[in-house]
Amino acid sequence: MNWDNQDNKDPWGNRSNGNDQDFDDLLKRFSSILGSKSGGGKGSSSGGGFNFSPSRFLGYGFFILAVVYLSASIYTVQPGERVVILRLGEYHKETTEGLNFMLFGIDQRFKEDVALTRRYSQTANMLTQDENLVDVTVSVQYRISNIKDFVLNVRDPEASLRKATESALRFVVGDNSLEQTLTVGREKIAQDVGDRLQEYLDIYQAGLIVQQVNIEKTDPPVAVKAAFDDVVAAREDKIRLQNEAERYALTIVPEARGQAEATIKAAEAYKEQVILTAEGEVVRFNEVYDEYKKNPEVVRKRIHLDAMKKVYSDSTKIMIDVNEGSNITLLPLGDILQQTQDEDED
Repeated sequence: MNWDNQDNKDPWGNRSNGNDQDFDDLLKRFSSILGSKSGGGKGSSSGGGFNFSPSRFLGYGFFILAVVYLSASIYTVQPGERVVILRLGEYHKETTEGLNFMLFGIDQRFKEDVALTRRYSQTANMLTQDENLVDVTVSVQYRISNIKDFVLNVRDPEASLRKATESALRFVVGDNSLEQTLTVGREKIAQDVGDRLQEYLDIYQAGLIVQQVNIEKTDPPVAVKAAFDDVVAAREDKIRLQNEAERYALTIVPEARGQAEATIKAAEAYKEQVILTAEGEVVRFNEVYDEYKKNPEVVRKRIHLDAMKKVYSDSTKIMIDVNEGSNITLLPLGDILQQTQDEDED
């Protein structure tokens, strides 16, 4: 750059030699000036004849300070991060990923990873609806949803989260019995705690969003743990016996129903048989009666012979009456047949 100066002087009051000095050469000369001993009113370097002046020194000093200030004012935001800038204590802007600029010494920078899922857990002693104490371990997964609210609205958002979690847990557990808290109601308790906790955080405008709440463990107090274990064991025995009874019922009931159905069918068949037999006897009796009216003596004798035949057909003894004799011979055919069968088996 050329300067319009009749005395052929540079802006710092030194005479120019007619050539523009290179910036690197100036820095080298500035270094040599700082390392040399000053002379009279105008200092001279020990080797090169470069003249020193306060205005030149201040110019270089200002340049160096400007470089340092700019390096302190430029910052980089990584992917997933957000930065809130406060200028003189008031909200100024929110910056996203990339290279950004702030006024060092005037602006304040607060950087947080809004894509990171954070986890917090705690164990607290709670009072249930039926006035029993229970130790509950709860874990909360959350992330930052609004970096501005997270930085400005609450002094310590994570401490507020812990207090809000304990409050929500105490409210929900106090609305459930000990049995529900320790056994079947844990999933619903976790869901209710998550909903109520999010309501609290929205009221606080803490800039946090609850992703999941888990009831990791529920235990009775140590003083009553042994008694509670007995209760749990008894409950498990009760459930086991109920299951066994249900299995037995599923086995015996169909069998009993089948037997009942078979008995009913057999009774109906017997009923039909008796009816048909009775009807047949009635028909036969009517036929015999008609014949009896025609010839009573013959029919009476025939009925007598049929009856005697039926009686003697089941007998194993034979009696023989000899004509004009007083002795009756008895043949024990049943004993003879039985003895013959025993001998065959031997």
